[in-house]
Parts: sequence; C-alpha cells; structure tokens
Amino acid sequence: MKQLFGLIITILIGTLVFFNLEDISNFLSKFLNNEKKVTILNSNEYKKDYNFKFVKMSESYIPYSYQDLLDIFFSTLNNGWDTFTFYCPDEYTNCLKDVNSISQNKTLLSDINNFVHPFNSFSKISVATSSTGEVTINITKLYSKEDINKINNGIDNILREKITNDMSNEDKIKVIHDYIINNTKYDANKVNESSYTAMGPLFDGTAVCSGYSDLMEIFLTRLGLKNFKVASETHVWNVVYLNDEWLNLDLTWDDPITKDSDVDTLLHQFFLIKVEKLLEFDTTDHTFDPTIYQELA
Repeated sequence: MKQLFGLIITILIGTLVFFNLEDISNFLSKFLNNEKKVTILNSNEYKKDYNFKFVKMSESYIPYSYQDLLDIFFSTLNNGWDTFTFYCPDEYTNCLKDVNSISQNKTLLSDINNFVHPFNSFSKISVATSSTGEVTINITKLYSKEDINKINNGIDNILREKITNDMSNEDKIKVIHDYIINNTKYDANKVNESSYTAMGPLFDGTAVCSGYSDLMEIFLTRLGLKNFKVASETHVWNVVYLNDEWLNLDLTWDDPITKDSDVDTLLHQFFLIKVEKLLEFDTTDHTFDPTIYQELA
C-alpha cells in the first residue's frame, strides 16, 4: 500500500513539469473526493407540474429505493430531457439490478409514459449502466419538433374556432371530443402510421386508440386540466380531473365501427364517466392495473 501511494505521489510531482498549480489542484480535488455530481437541466414547456400517486417528480435524483428509481425515470421524461445521468449510491446495493429490471420492463415503461405529456413521451428508451454505479437514460421522442409545431398550430386554430371563454370545462371537453370523432375514422386495418399518434386524427382523419388519446390529452392540457392516459393490455384512453374527481374519457369507444363504414357514429357513453360505470360497460379492454393507475383504484 505504501509503495502504491509513493508511486502516485511520484506521478503527481512529475506533472508539475507539464501543468500549472491550478490544474494540479483541480486534479487532486477530483481524485481525492471522487465526486459524482448530477447535472440538472431546465425542463421544457411540456412538463406537467403535478405529481401522481404512482410516480412523482424526483427531489434529489439520488435513488435509495425502487420507488426513487421510478420517480427518476418519470422525471427524466416529464422534464423533456433527451438524456440524463445519475448515480447509484453505495448504500443502495440493489440499485443497478433494479435499474435493469425497470429498463427491461416494456409494460412498466409504457405505463410511466402515460403520465407525461405526449410531446415528452418516448418512442424508444435505452439505459446504459457501469460498474461504478453510473446510469444514463437516453430518450428518443415520439414526436419531432416539426410534428409538434404542426400539431400546435392545428390545435390553435381549432380552439380559436370552437372554444369560447363562457363555456364550462365540461362543455369545452365535449366540443373537442365531438370534433375529433366527427373528423376521424377508426383505422381498423391499421394502415396509416400516423394513426398511432395525434397526427392521424388531426390531419389524416384516421386513428387507433393511441392516436385518439394522444390528441385528446394535448387538448386537455391546453385547456389547463390535469390529465393522464390509462392503458390496459389492449387499449388506452384518457382520464381528466374535473369537479374534484378523476373521470374517464374514451374517444375510441365513442367512435364505434358500424356495419356501414360510410355512416359516422358519435356516442357519449364513455364521456366523463366514473370507473364504476366504465367497468359496467366493459371489463376486458378497460381492465387496468390499480397499483399503477391508483387515482382510479
């Protein structure tokens, strides 16, 4: 040990020939302290400023539990970051194991994705870890900047034409609900790639459940309402906080496929209903995990 220390000192002294004292001081500080600093960037404009029961914004970005890790994954997405690096502390011995467990669980990551604004949601998420406890989350966004600009411009026009200040929030939601359904057909053959995002119902007139729910969520957020999406194994829909309670809103099921595909149908069976009513209609597509979507449990 003494020989190793002597060798290190010899190397450090030798650097005097090549570096000034400030360089050596900085090097020694990093070498002796081995600090692992987390860089917190600013969030983007699509960050939700409220928490959920399953996940919330991280306070320190230093995980000491599995829940802390879930919160960091959520915070990375909710902040709109493309990449984020944090470190597992020595006392959290299962940290890297838990990181790998979360990163390999596609269903869990999709559920976390449902709590963030669609413009901050991912199409791909990857995680790199090192034996030193360093963890880097890399996000590929679902929506490009060009998509976001186009969608925002389209929504601006619709809100300007359809919404007035004297409307109640319920009336505003109904106007948007009806507008989307009246201008969209369910893409039963799933032939349009845009049907899976807000681009489909807004510009191409086709959607599957993810397209309906993404567009509705963007509108709900623009109206200043708390909201998130809920996913079952086969379906996804919206939930909005209105009049001090969380209510379900399913545009896909309010836009059913009819025998005559040329006939447009607009329903309100799944418009702002409580979870008990939702499950009376259907217990298959709308069966959700109550440990994740706790607001509805």
